[in-house]
Amino acid sequence: MKKTSHPVSKITWQHIVKYSKWLNLKLRRRLKPACYDLYYDRIAPHLKSFKASNQFTLWFLALMIGITVGGSTLLFRHAIGLLQWTWLGTTSEHMGTLFETTPKYVFFCAPIIGGIIIGQILHHFLDVKRAHAVADVIEAKAIKGCHIDTKTGIWSAITAAISLGFGASAGREGPMVHLGATLSSLISRATDFTQAERRILLAAGVAAAVSASFNAPIAGVLFAHEVILAHYALRAFAPVVLGSVAGTIIIRLTVGEYPAFLIPQYAITSYLEFPAFALLGLVAALVAIIFQLSLSTTERIAWSFNIPIWARPIIGGIMIGTIAIFFPQVLGVGYDTTDNALKQNLGLWLLLALLIAKTAATAITLASRFGGGIFSPSLYLGACTGGAFGIIAATLMPEAASSNGLYAILGMGGVAAAVLGAPISTTMIVFELTGGYEMTIALLVTVSISTALSHAVLGMSFFHWQLSRRGLFLSAGPHKQVANTLTVNTFYQPFESPQDIIETPDTPSPPTLLLSDNIETALRSFNKHGTNELAVIVEKSDKKTIGTVTQINALDAYNKALIKTHEEEHN
Repeated sequence: MKKTSHPVSKITWQHIVKYSKWLNLKLRRRLKPACYDLYYDRIAPHLKSFKASNQFTLWFLALMIGITVGGSTLLFRHAIGLLQWTWLGTTSEHMGTLFETTPKYVFFCAPIIGGIIIGQILHHFLDVKRAHAVADVIEAKAIKGCHIDTKTGIWSAITAAISLGFGASAGREGPMVHLGATLSSLISRATDFTQAERRILLAAGVAAAVSASFNAPIAGVLFAHEVILAHYALRAFAPVVLGSVAGTIIIRLTVGEYPAFLIPQYAITSYLEFPAFALLGLVAALVAIIFQLSLSTTERIAWSFNIPIWARPIIGGIMIGTIAIFFPQVLGVGYDTTDNALKQNLGLWLLLALLIAKTAATAITLASRFGGGIFSPSLYLGACTGGAFGIIAATLMPEAASSNGLYAILGMGGVAAAVLGAPISTTMIVFELTGGYEMTIALLVTVSISTALSHAVLGMSFFHWQLSRRGLFLSAGPHKQVANTLTVNTFYQPFESPQDIIETPDTPSPPTLLLSDNIETALRSFNKHGTNELAVIVEKSDKKTIGTVTQINALDAYNKALIKTHEEEHN
C-alpha cells in the first residue's frame, strides 16, 4: 500500500522542535570549523598584535596632548593680544580702523620696543640664539629621536608671543607647532614607547597646534602627516585625529565655531576661466619663489655683518617700524589685511604695494631673529596676489571673470602651498579658513601648478631649505634620513676591553671610524680604504680601539633600518 505524507494539520509543535534541534546540530557541525579558522587565523593574530602595540595608551596620550596643546594655543593667542593692547589699545586681530587713527610714531616705536626685549631674551635665555619653529620639529623627528628641549620650546614660544605682540611681521602658527611638539615630546619621554610611537605622538601635538591655530581640524591631521611624518600610515591616523579634534574643541568652546575669515559666498562664473586659474598658479609660484629667495637672501646679508645678538632685533625693529609708517598693514599676523583682501576691500595698487612691503617686513623679521613663522605671511601674500590678479582679470574680461575675492582665495592657497611644500593640507586649510568648498576644482588647479613650478625652480620647501642649511637633506627621501641617523654605535662589534691600534710602516695611521659616525660615513670609508673591516674609536685622538665594524654588518644594519622605515610608513 502506498504511503502518504502527513497533512499540514497533523504537524505538531514537537515536530518543529525536533527538526530545529536537528538543523541546529547540522549547522554547528558545519560552521564551527569555519568560525574557528576565521577567528584564530584571521582575527586573533591582529587582536594580539593590537593589544601588544600600546594602541589604547597611545590614543589616550594623544587625546591628552591635544587638550594640553589646545589650551596652550589659547594662552598664546591671548598673550599676543595683551601685548598688542599695550600700544594699540585692542586685543583683536581686526585692527584695520585703528591704522587710520593711531599716530604714526606708534607704528614706528612698537617693533623697536619688541626688538629690545627680544634681544635680551636671545642674549640671556636662548642658548641657540634664535626661536625655534616648524623646521626644528622636522629635525627632531628625523634625527633627534623626537626629543625637543623643554626650556628651548617654552622660551621660543615666549619670544614669538612678544615679537608678534609688538608688531613683528610673522605668523603665529609656526611657533605654536613647535610648542605643541615640545609638550608632546615632554609627555612621550615619560613613557617607554618606541621611536615610531613617539613620532606619532609628536605628530598628534603638531596636528593639535595647527587645528587650534586655524580652527581647522582636518587641515591639522593632513599637515601632521604631510609635513612632519611624511607618510600616511593607518596606525598613526587615529592618534593624530584625536589630538587634532581635541585641540579644535578647546578653541571652539572658548573662541567659537566660525571659520577664521567670514567671507561672502563666491562662485565660479564660467568654466572658461580655468586657463585664468592655471595662470594664477604660475603667478602664485612666482610670488612664492620671490618670497623664499627674499627670506634666504636677507638672512645671508644680515649675518654677513658682525653684530651682537642683542642688537639684531633692535635694528630689525627700526627697519620694520619704518615700513610700518607707510604700510601699517604689515604689522603682526596680518589676518585683518588678509580678510580685507578676501572681501574685496583693497584696491589694486594697495594690494601690489602690500606684496612688496609684507615680503620685505617678513624677511627682516626672521633675519633679525624675531620669533614667528611663515604660515600667516604666506596666506597674506597669496590673498594679495589673488586679489590683484582678480582685479586685472575682471578688467580684461568683465563679463566672464569671477569676483576678485574668489581669486584671492585661490591665490592664498597657491602661494602658501608652494612655500610650505604641503599642497594637500594647505588646500584643506584654505577650505576650513574660508568655508569656501564650492571652488574646489579651481583651487586644486592653482595649488598644483604653483607647487610644481616652485619645486621645479627651488627644489624644496622653505622648511627643507632651512634644514639643508644645517646639513640635513630630508627631501632626498627616507634612505637619506637613515643614512644620517644610523650611527656606528648601533652596529659595531665591541671588544671586551680596549685594544691598542696596530700601526705598521705601511699604515702609520690606520683608518678608523668614530663611534658617532653615521652609516654613510662608514660605507664611504670602506670604499675609500678598500677594506672590509675598520676599527672603532670614541674620539679622533684615541690610541685605543673599542671594537670593529665589518662592511657586511654595516650593510645589514642599513637594510634593516630601511625595512623598518618602510614598515612604519605602510602599517
